[in-house]
Amino acid sequence: MTIRLPGADGALRTYEPRTEPLAVTPGTPFTSRTVFSAAHVVADPFADVSPDSPAAVDWDATLAFRRHLWSHGLGVAEAMDTAQRGMGLDWAGAAELIRRSAAEAKAVGGRIACGVGTDQIASGSLAEVRAAYEEQLALVEESGAQAILMASRALAAAASGPEDYLEVYGHLLRQAAEPVVLHWLGPMFDPALEGYWGSADLDAATDTFLDVIAAHPDKVDGIKVSLLDARREIDIRRRLPEGVRCYTGDDFNYPELIAGDEQGFSHALLGIFDPLGPLAAQAVRVLDTGDVQGFRDLLDPTVGLSRHLFQTPTRFYKTGVVFLAWLAGHQTHFTMVGGLQSARSLPHFATAYELADGLGLFPDPKLAEERMKTLLSVYGVNQ
Repeated sequence: MTIRLPGADGALRTYEPRTEPLAVTPGTPFTSRTVFSAAHVVADPFADVSPDSPAAVDWDATLAFRRHLWSHGLGVAEAMDTAQRGMGLDWAGAAELIRRSAAEAKAVGGRIACGVGTDQIASGSLAEVRAAYEEQLALVEESGAQAILMASRALAAAASGPEDYLEVYGHLLRQAAEPVVLHWLGPMFDPALEGYWGSADLDAATDTFLDVIAAHPDKVDGIKVSLLDARREIDIRRRLPEGVRCYTGDDFNYPELIAGDEQGFSHALLGIFDPLGPLAAQAVRVLDTGDVQGFRDLLDPTVGLSRHLFQTPTRFYKTGVVFLAWLAGHQTHFTMVGGLQSARSLPHFATAYELADGLGLFPDPKLAEERMKTLLSVYGVNQ
């Protein structure tokens, strides 16, 4: 069993896939960490749509993937960046996704938190931004899911300084029925969020972010920090009020952040846990026993794959996530809403396949190999 894979230089190399997957099985609930996986959506490959059309979603396959994550003990972070919010999935599609996933979570006993944003408007005044947030917050709360207040492109455009962020977020937190998660998504994930919290200076932005939390600690369950900067996350984590959690969103440094140090640790809300779900769950269960080294031994080797998927332009990491879901047999095709399957190159896919196979992530390595060869043949690579 060998396969010829293209490298960045255009040359083909021979790779021998592994024959057995990593042995992982569903287990008991986690006790030491709260762990969410952001989850992708599965497109309907037979829908006659263009990249500019509203998303056509295969709801059965999308919900089946969420049941897969729940079966391993992971929570699902729904309608987030990984689900292509603002990159193929509009608010109407996101609203339907939230309704369906929240109902499914209730039916199977899965934990779910859902993204609240402002993507029903492209831009607007601060009052219009607040109203958009309120509409989405109401829907998430009515669904029975926990709310994640996501960073807003419209707010980034409308705000004139830190005081506008303090006012908008303060207003939302005061009316939230239950504690929410605040999400700080860096511009590497979405360039429209440059200067969020009122400043391009990260130290000043961090102070404003923490001021929002300090003013309403009873309404903030936790924060999700997606800046790909481990030292800054640790600094923020140590400055949080008592009882407010830090959910790492750092897809470059998650093992060390979740393991923590003598002053604390991060929980997790990660897009990379979409393809890593079973392995990540096994690692957290090892950590639950107090075996930090065993946890690192399992999770550290996955960082190479994660850094590859999230390489610049980072916002296209979703393409690699869906690609691996196809190879792993979680969906029957490699198409994405918005046509985003075209966002990465063939050498990028080849390396992702090799790294994921090396980790044993494919339940059926032969199926993954056959599907990789199918993709290669479309690009003109004959085996």
